Amino acid sequence: MTAITRTVRHGRGVRAAALAGLLVTAGAGTAYAYWTGAGGSGTGSAAAGTMQAVTVDALVAGDNPRTALIPGGSADVALRLSNPNPYSVQVYSVTANGPATADTAHPGCTTTGVSFTGTAAPLSPATSVAANSSALVTLPGAAAMDTTSLAACQGATFSLPVTAEVRK
Repeated sequence: MTAITRTVRHGRGVRAAALAGLLVTAGAGTAYAYWTGAGGSGTGSAAAGTMQAVTVDALVAGDNPRTALIPGGSADVALRLSNPNPYSVQVYSVTANGPATADTAHPGCTTTGVSFTGTAAPLSPATSVAANSSALVTLPGAAAMDTTSLAACQGATFSLPVTAEVRK
C-alpha cells in the first residue's frame, strides 16, 4: 500500500508540476502578448469646419485716416474688418482688388491717380480680429496719389477695393 500511496502522491506531484508549468507558460505567453502589443490598422474620419467670410467695410463714424492724400504723396488707409467667426483671425495681407474711385460728390474726378500700394505678407505688425467682433486696421502710407489726378478730385474721399487674407 505504501508503494501505491507514493505513486498516487507522485502522480499528484506530477500533475501539480504540469499544471504549474502550464500556468507559467500561459502567463508568459500573456505577458509576451501584453508587452509586445498587437498590430492593427483602420480608418478614421473628421470634418473640417467652414470659415465664414471676414468683411472689409467702408469707414464708419469715428473711423478717420490720420493723413490726407495730396498729388505726389501718400496717406494712411483705414480699414474696418468684421469677423463673424467664433474664433479670432489674423489679418495676413491686404492687396488691391480694383481701381480707386472718388465719392459721388465729386463726379468730375474721373482720373484719380490714386492707388493702393499694398502690404507685405505677413502683415507687420501682426493684427488680429477677435471672435464675433470688428477691428480698425490702419495701414500707414498704403495709398498713393500721383500727379495725374484731376483738379476735380480736391476734397474727395476715395474707395479703394481691397482683398484681405485672414488666417485662423
